[in-house]
Amino acid sequence: MTIPLLQKARVGAYVVRQQLAGRRRYPLVLMLEPLFRCNLACAGCGKIDYPDAILNQRLAVADCLAAVDECGAPVVSIAGGEPLLHKEIDAIVDGIVARRKFVYLCTNALLMQKRIGLFRPSPYFVWSVHLDGDREMHDRSVCEDGIYDRAVAAIRGAKAQGFRVNINCTLFNDADPERVARFFDAVGAMGVDGITVSPGYAYERAPDQEHFLTRARTKQLFRDIFRRGRNGRSWSFSQSGLFLDFLAGNRDYRCTPWGNPTRNVFGWQRPCYLLGEGYAASFRELMEETDWDAFGTGNYEKCADCMVHSGYEATAVQDAVRHPLRAFAVGLRGVRTEGAMAPEIPLTRQRPAQYVFSRHVEQKLTEIRVREAPSKAPTTV
Repeated sequence: MTIPLLQKARVGAYVVRQQLAGRRRYPLVLMLEPLFRCNLACAGCGKIDYPDAILNQRLAVADCLAAVDECGAPVVSIAGGEPLLHKEIDAIVDGIVARRKFVYLCTNALLMQKRIGLFRPSPYFVWSVHLDGDREMHDRSVCEDGIYDRAVAAIRGAKAQGFRVNINCTLFNDADPERVARFFDAVGAMGVDGITVSPGYAYERAPDQEHFLTRARTKQLFRDIFRRGRNGRSWSFSQSGLFLDFLAGNRDYRCTPWGNPTRNVFGWQRPCYLLGEGYAASFRELMEETDWDAFGTGNYEKCADCMVHSGYEATAVQDAVRHPLRAFAVGLRGVRTEGAMAPEIPLTRQRPAQYVFSRHVEQKLTEIRVREAPSKAPTTV
């Protein structure tokens, strides 16, 4: 794995402190979405179809930094939307880095070369560039030609200026293992520092619902990919080895949605980055008043096929801290790609899906209309 030693040490120490304090639930990565607006319209995205009044909303710098302080997670992933559209994104990043938090700025890279001068290389700062495969795969994923080449040029430019750069790769059910393996080889040749990989999750409002992965398909896909790269050891992943082992069907982890809490223009999102089924006014309210047992694979129909890092990476990290020899063994031999898989979580007791997204959107639109309405108080001359 390619997580820097400083980050491993600080995150590991943080997890140990939480466990020594007897905390069952604590955050690991804050998912910060300062806006939903984007300059692409990817078919697998569940954010681009909000009404313009919501797409025009921005979290202020003070709100972003207050969320970082309130949450206390050692890592902050700034997502969206496209964060570089936020006019004060540099102030947000600077404020988080000043707090000695590790910042991953997720971007499609279209504005990266234009705005890179606003940022400085730091061991606490990483560009996380969205790249879903080779040129054909990625341009098809983002529904626009030429985006892959622009992203690669931005990656090379950032590396030349001394920045750490990762790629964030989402795979769908049409992914070919051999082709993905060749893409991972090419990423290494670009000088990219690490790969974050995840199976596509079925956002209920995404335009393309046909290409999301089931759990069974996810496990076989990742086994087939890792087998082509010395059980995954050929590539530098910015994820724990135990999480990658989970993707290949070797761990029967349960989701820990509180490990990656999300703060966006709606508030603190329940239960996770992927499902917006309610919002809390504060991080404390999110943690203490959310019915966590109502969500997750086996508990809720919408979660049935999820194996995404935002739900399971925190589980793997906790497992690694509790069982370091287990993590060491996976790091040494790589991900197991043969043999029986771990038992699947039964779905017989999951509750049916509830479709509440539209209600939350209408509530937010009402708040916006009230806030932006001109004063009706009479004027005097």
